[in-house]
Amino acid sequence: MSAFVGTGVALVTPFKNDLSIDFEALERLVEDQIANGIDYLVVLGTTGEYSTLNKQEKEQVIDCIVKTNSNRLPLVLGIGGNNTMAVVEQLKTTDLSAFQAVLSVSPYYNKPSQEGIFQHFKLVAEASPLPIILYNVPGRTSSNILPETIARIANECDNVIGVKEAAGDIVQAMKLISLVPKDFKVISGDDMITLPMTLAGGAGVISVIGQGFPAEFSQMVKLGLEGNAKEAYQLHYRIAPSIDLIFAEGNPVGIKSLLEKKGICSKNVRLPLVNASEGLQAKIGDFVHNLQAEVV
Repeated sequence: MSAFVGTGVALVTPFKNDLSIDFEALERLVEDQIANGIDYLVVLGTTGEYSTLNKQEKEQVIDCIVKTNSNRLPLVLGIGGNNTMAVVEQLKTTDLSAFQAVLSVSPYYNKPSQEGIFQHFKLVAEASPLPIILYNVPGRTSSNILPETIARIANECDNVIGVKEAAGDIVQAMKLISLVPKDFKVISGDDMITLPMTLAGGAGVISVIGQGFPAEFSQMVKLGLEGNAKEAYQLHYRIAPSIDLIFAEGNPVGIKSLLEKKGICSKNVRLPLVNASEGLQAKIGDFVHNLQAEVV
């Protein structure tokens, strides 16, 4: 399987009760992903609560994951923002030697035009020593990268190799797959439509729920890539209710609650996020218990 095809996961950053980083839990999380069939790891994305970590903490998280991974899986580092020149500078000054690609989000808050988005990524691609995976997530950025714009970037920026497409729109995803070059990877950024996107010609997923059920989710994606829709959908429908649960009160609130139920890390998140409500925790706990009972 070629790089960045299959199941990647956007890792959480575990916190202790005092909200300092729990590095032992982070090591457990990485080992669990490797042991259960995940294909690559995404470091310091939205799910990792990147925006509430200081510079030293970000460096410590990177060091911990790189050391624990020990070159076993490809690593992708999140570097993006809404200040183009700041992103360019970060790409030029960051030690990227342990990583195989960069995940870069479309500029948020500024709400640039499609031309502005293109020009942003043109400079980012020129500055990056590593391949770039675009990240389209309109629910967080307030602007959608249209399929035509992604196709233009794919054709004009050799260093851009794929897109994490998280608009949650299967019609847009299918149009995108039809427009981009054959070797350009359209990666689902929406867990619920990962399977239909993969069956339509996508390259798999960068997942949140995948780190909660790595064996099941990665197997579903593998079956999808093989075109085995029937078996893949059996897994999809088993996992699907948990996807609604983990996003009910925001990300990574839900996935951290699920990981706590599995004994991997605490549910703790940093403000402005708050921990999952007791009601949601109970529902997630019931789902985890029932799924594990099925497996046994």
